Amino acid sequence: MPTFDIGPEDFLLDGERMQVVSGALHYFRVHPDQWADRIRKARQMGLNTIETYVPWNFHAPEPGVFDLDGRRDLGRFLDLVAAEGLHAIVRPGPYICAEWDGGGLPAWLLADDAVGVRRHEPRFLDAIGKYYASLLPLVAERQVTHGGPVLMVQVENEYGAYGDDPLPERQRYLRALVDLVRDQGIDVPLFTCDQANDEMLARGGLPELHKTATFGSRTAERFEVLRRHQPTGPLMCMEFWNGWFDSWGLEHHVAPAEANAADLDELLAAGGSVNLYMFHGGTNFGLTSGANDKGIYRPITTSYDYDAPLAEDGSPTAKYFAMRDVIARHLPVPDDVPVAPEPAPVLDVPLTAHVPLADAVSSLVRGALRAYDHAPTMEELGLWSGFAVYRTRIRPDDAVLTVGEVRDRAVVLLDGQPVGVLDRGSHTFAVALPARAGELTLLVENQGHVNYGPRIGEPKGLIGAVRTAVRTLDEWTAGALRVEDAADLLRGALDVTVPSGAGAAAAAGAAVAGTSGDTAEDATAGAAWAGLYRGTFDSVAGADHFLRLDGWTKGLAWVNGELLGRFWSHGPTHTLYVPGPLVRSTGNELVLLELHGAASARARFVSGPALGITEQ
Repeated sequence: MPTFDIGPEDFLLDGERMQVVSGALHYFRVHPDQWADRIRKARQMGLNTIETYVPWNFHAPEPGVFDLDGRRDLGRFLDLVAAEGLHAIVRPGPYICAEWDGGGLPAWLLADDAVGVRRHEPRFLDAIGKYYASLLPLVAERQVTHGGPVLMVQVENEYGAYGDDPLPERQRYLRALVDLVRDQGIDVPLFTCDQANDEMLARGGLPELHKTATFGSRTAERFEVLRRHQPTGPLMCMEFWNGWFDSWGLEHHVAPAEANAADLDELLAAGGSVNLYMFHGGTNFGLTSGANDKGIYRPITTSYDYDAPLAEDGSPTAKYFAMRDVIARHLPVPDDVPVAPEPAPVLDVPLTAHVPLADAVSSLVRGALRAYDHAPTMEELGLWSGFAVYRTRIRPDDAVLTVGEVRDRAVVLLDGQPVGVLDRGSHTFAVALPARAGELTLLVENQGHVNYGPRIGEPKGLIGAVRTAVRTLDEWTAGALRVEDAADLLRGALDVTVPSGAGAAAAAGAAVAGTSGDTAEDATAGAAWAGLYRGTFDSVAGADHFLRLDGWTKGLAWVNGELLGRFWSHGPTHTLYVPGPLVRSTGNELVLLELHGAASARARFVSGPALGITEQ
């Protein structure tokens, strides 16, 4: 029977020393028809292992649901890793961070305030036990000890950075997770990972579990810290940070290829094992991106390119070849190398069908709006991601709308016309109201649950009292929107007239903070109101595309019914990646939900990605 063990100094595969040279590749951020391509390119760079997180909420989007099909087919992904001759490391959480919505923890679970987040609490542990029972058997049957690719499984994730429970309670929680993992037949080594910091390493692991560290440079210093907490056994950097993630409104992060390669060379020369984070970042498709909040709420961009060696579209970069050269100094690398893809098709797409925002909101409500005597949270609505709609009546003397807090952003409309925006990121919690009575609608967007730190698990929607200048608003109807059905709403609506003229944009965005001042180079169709838009296009079947929305402000984009993710004129990202498997030769459908207004009712597909300005 094959074996993988933690020896006195090295990892041992069938008794022989193995220096693990791994790369992070998240199956949930890559179209499944492209998994094999990305895995092959990992082997071509010289990697011998693929590491992936497993996001609990991706597989369990609702209570009582567990999905392992299609994009969620982890078993197929691991089989493709094995078919390429590579090994695997699996990191199933329950918490993963990963700039993923809520760090992978299901919002439906944490909606119960009695659930103890990341601690030894019966409800939390019971839910984890059910999660592991649904997931880990497929991992168990693919362990190296069963002839499969899986070498190791992680317990929790950077736990030393979370919470203030005393050490005995922390270790009690970790040991409970170990028991739950072992109960599902996992017999390969278990490990923890924490930042290369004395306090975090001491708080985040167990004496009986192998410790690994996370860092991106200064290998000798970081390994010295790790060795103080891991006296024997192989030294491993479980997250070698060769890039970084992007947040809306900030610059695009890059890390110089030469510096990354030099740091990797130092690590491998020291005999250490490594997992590149990321080897290939991919995309936060749909509504899956998370957020950080250290005083300012900053949601993560749709692109998760990460300045990784393999770009968002699977293109090898200069960093790819620099790291390949380094790996070749220490381990054998294959003779075959990937080639850069051809430029993507360039297209101009007029959007000829339109449904105004107020009408779109009414059409997308999931069931009937329900009455409340307060503004409910999204959790009270049973909504774990996306958008909620809130409605009430205002009087001429109300004058101003104020909320305790909005999580995370709300477009405010009076009788269907925009009057302002409430925004958590800019701490904008008040909007002036016209001096007239009418129906007030708030379209509230959850821009991603916080994925790191003490604000994990916080509720979304309108938080606290909602007031005007003269009273508290306590008569509401509210409900969830079915944004997944937005493309269906517009299908067949090609005869609807798209608005034109500069006045349309002014009406749509004059009172709205944060609208774009950019002008599309080919603005021939006139300005566009907020709402749903649809256009069709022919192109090259199976070819990757890059959707560029200059002049549009903020919203969502679908191609052929697949939600690509969010766009926002705040940047840094200017393009949305469209995986080739989504594209056919004729009759492709592009749908946009625009929350404010656009310079023209046109969109473009461009030849390559535009990820924004950098610090350099």
